[in-house]
Amino acid sequence: MIKVAPAVVVLGQNSVVIARTIISVLPGATLYGLAGRTSGVDVSFTNFGETLRELFATGTPIIGICAAGILIRTLAPLISDKRQEPPVLAVAEDGSAVVPLLGGLSGVNDLARRIAEVLDVKPAITTTGDIRFRTALLSPPAGYHLANPDDAKTFISDLLAGAQVKLEGTAPWLSNSQLPIDAQGELTIKITESLVNSTANCLVYHPQTVAIAITQPNVNLTTVQQLLVDAKLAPASVAGIFAPLSIAANPAIHAIAEALSIPARFFDQSILVESDSSAQAIALAATGSSGKLIAIASTEIALAIAPQPIDPNTIGQPRGKLAIIGTGPGSASWMSPEVKEILNSATDLVGYKTYLDLVGALADGKQRHESDNREEIARATMALDLAATGKYVAVVSSGDPGIYAMAAAVFEVLDRHPQPEWDSIEIYVAPGISAMQAAAAAVGAPLGHDFCAISLSDILKPWSIIEQRIAAAAEADFAIAFYNPVSKERTWQLAATRDLLLRYRPLETPVVLGRNLGRPGQTVKVISLEQLTPDVADMRTVIIVGSSQTKTIQRSDASISVYTPRRYAK
Repeated sequence: MIKVAPAVVVLGQNSVVIARTIISVLPGATLYGLAGRTSGVDVSFTNFGETLRELFATGTPIIGICAAGILIRTLAPLISDKRQEPPVLAVAEDGSAVVPLLGGLSGVNDLARRIAEVLDVKPAITTTGDIRFRTALLSPPAGYHLANPDDAKTFISDLLAGAQVKLEGTAPWLSNSQLPIDAQGELTIKITESLVNSTANCLVYHPQTVAIAITQPNVNLTTVQQLLVDAKLAPASVAGIFAPLSIAANPAIHAIAEALSIPARFFDQSILVESDSSAQAIALAATGSSGKLIAIASTEIALAIAPQPIDPNTIGQPRGKLAIIGTGPGSASWMSPEVKEILNSATDLVGYKTYLDLVGALADGKQRHESDNREEIARATMALDLAATGKYVAVVSSGDPGIYAMAAAVFEVLDRHPQPEWDSIEIYVAPGISAMQAAAAAVGAPLGHDFCAISLSDILKPWSIIEQRIAAAAEADFAIAFYNPVSKERTWQLAATRDLLLRYRPLETPVVLGRNLGRPGQTVKVISLEQLTPDVADMRTVIIVGSSQTKTIQRSDASISVYTPRRYAK
């Protein structure tokens, strides 16, 4: 079973189409591409060997669209323990071959079959047991755990030598295979939730049929472990922790789930039978109509067992996530790896259409929720409501989300219009490169000393306040970044700003105009404060006005650099 989303690695642009086809059946997979040779990828890299070895060392499944030999030679120094290595596959550049290389104990053959199916080819599986018996005893399907993998090699060898096996318990993937099943077989496969002793001639599989229901956050891991011991149940048979949505934000619940390597799922009280939120009711809701209670420690915790493995992803909902992200000014190369990872994992994207379009291929397969740029409060409310239903929502801003963007809007809604269901949401802000940083970098370092940022938009604050701040910043001799300088309906403020600044700054003060930064049509100009008129800017322009210390340098290639010295001359 693959637990970590794979990395699909390409070395040339011709492989990107095949890579995207593969990713379509691998939710959360990330496309890595060699810088300078690929575009439209999620992560660019410059050193193939270092990138692959880092992915391998962190347990990330690797699908290389390249020759198998390249992958083998690159990863050879790290290959030491087959029980720990993640799946590694080679896929031909034209999609004609899928070759599993490493990770037999981690589900590489199953992954190869999934990829081969979408590419309409046969996987090159060479594992003898898989071929002979049409099943992978070493890597059981989702919902089953092999308790004694160290005994499996000898066990499979005996089967290949002609031994027969008897099944104790129920597992359709085994009974429907081509294993030599015989009620009198000298080998045994046990499928059980109970803790049992395994031997070399007996493989034990624990089906994930047990649900643990918790209704109070004061329940701890020790209590849960003791309950399993008392019930003589294997921890590997626990499918998930199930709890009321009202305690979804409590870290104790997630600590227990993490310790047992299982998901935590939550029930809204409205979907429980007769709104019964007791531990017993939640345990039975998780195991279905055929489930039965097997242990009740108190009103706060209960265990129930289902006749078949439980798929937690179909029960209740996960804790909702809301990530407020900044994509940078526009260029994909300025988008942080963290933001790309969030976009890969998110289920829903919320934002102004222009900003969502900047995400490019990372928006593929996501539910888009577009709105007008001025509808920030409504957009924040929508995002919170979506996350409260268990979605992983990314609110997309350009630049940095905490600078004149959506992060403040989300927290404003949380503060002024709190809703009980929003308390369950995990909220995270992922920073991005701001427009003022991009504009400053394009010409040098005009923000190299103390600076501030002021928005000239008077939609959310009166001009009188803006005027006071401009005057104060000018008198204090800050370099100033101006956002939202001019719109179709609002042009006079920029001229008024210039006039205010000229009371404190000389006419020749350097001014940087950065427009469409990181996007097609980008322009960066340097003018003097005297030349700052409304016709030189629009809403896509960020303006940086230097301090009294800011200087320009005329370069030999006719370009101009601007910087503000770190040492302040008195």
